[in-house]
Amino acid sequence: MMMLSENIRMAFSSMAGNKLRTFLSLLGIMIGVASVVAILNLGRSVSESISESFEIGGLDTVNVMPRGTARETMIFTEEFAYDLMDEIEGIREVLPTVSSIANVRNRQEIEEGVQIQGVTSGYFASNALELMDGEFFGAIDNINRRQVCVIGPELADELFPGEDPVGNYLSVFRRQSKSFLVIGVLAERDESLGTSYNTTLFMPYNTYVQRFMRTDQVGTYVVKVAEGYDATAVADDIEGYLDEIAGEDYYRIFSPATIKEMSDSVMSTFSAFLAAIAAISLVVGGIGIMNIMLVSVVERTGEIGIRKALGATPRMIRSQFLVESVTLSLSGGLIGLALGTALSFAAVNIAGWSLHISSGAVIISLGFSLIIGVFFGWYPAAKAARLEPMEALSRE
Repeated sequence: MMMLSENIRMAFSSMAGNKLRTFLSLLGIMIGVASVVAILNLGRSVSESISESFEIGGLDTVNVMPRGTARETMIFTEEFAYDLMDEIEGIREVLPTVSSIANVRNRQEIEEGVQIQGVTSGYFASNALELMDGEFFGAIDNINRRQVCVIGPELADELFPGEDPVGNYLSVFRRQSKSFLVIGVLAERDESLGTSYNTTLFMPYNTYVQRFMRTDQVGTYVVKVAEGYDATAVADDIEGYLDEIAGEDYYRIFSPATIKEMSDSVMSTFSAFLAAIAAISLVVGGIGIMNIMLVSVVERTGEIGIRKALGATPRMIRSQFLVESVTLSLSGGLIGLALGTALSFAAVNIAGWSLHISSGAVIISLGFSLIIGVFFGWYPAAKAARLEPMEALSRE
């Protein structure tokens, strides 16, 4: 232990005595480690940000969207939601939804191209939506086809500038004008899976299909997967069932969990590929360290001869130069780790993501630095250990 600490002290003393040469030899390791760390950290940060986006929409959700003409998709009615629950294991609930685009007006204020959604009362809780003001409509509102609505905060600001929307009426235009009482305003929420909650108007499902649009066709079935079941497996079961009763041309299935799995796989492969390219500079840095150590052996030939004459064994000489090489490499690795983390932090701040440090990046970068220090330091250390005392002193 005493010998190791002495060797480390001598290594730092040698590095301090040749600052420029030390910096140049560290540069390759620093750049390589910083690149690997930054790439892996950014890859994980992007992956986590994508996951957070999907989690907003619900990783326990499978969306079934009928397509085709009304006659071709006549099985996709409100009652089909109950058929799905009966036929497919692992479904907690199925929420039919319908949507369209319409103009919405409040007195002189008019907002064009607003997304209108007809949903059941369970939709809000299933999507973890919260209120800024008012209340959600309930099952009784849906049964009685009441003309009430809940609107997003941005839509509320556009239609009711400077006043409380709750308790006021607005008009929705689609073939003809319908008046709706605003009973709630949603709290601000990020967009998820194509739905901008902040600018959407929600009305009871029965009100939509019987008073607003008069349609029997469901736009989307939002399938909530029961706890303990895999959403991807449930999506596969639903797909198989729909192929039998409808045919694959008359529906689409979208599962956030499936897309997330694909995204994670692509990001992982892409990050590993970029990290492998960046790791080439680690090898270049290792070659630089070996060159510096060979020069150091030549410069310190007299020192080696004196130590051997005083009884130092080849093993002790080899250990001294090997520890110096590893110390040099690990120092570059630690500096590169700090630089890579700083670069990651700057990049995610610019992109508006949250930083997620990859533990694998830390282990890989420092592990590679250690391996490179040993691998490229072994030959110079062995060369120093083979020098005979008289030969070393005569060269000096």
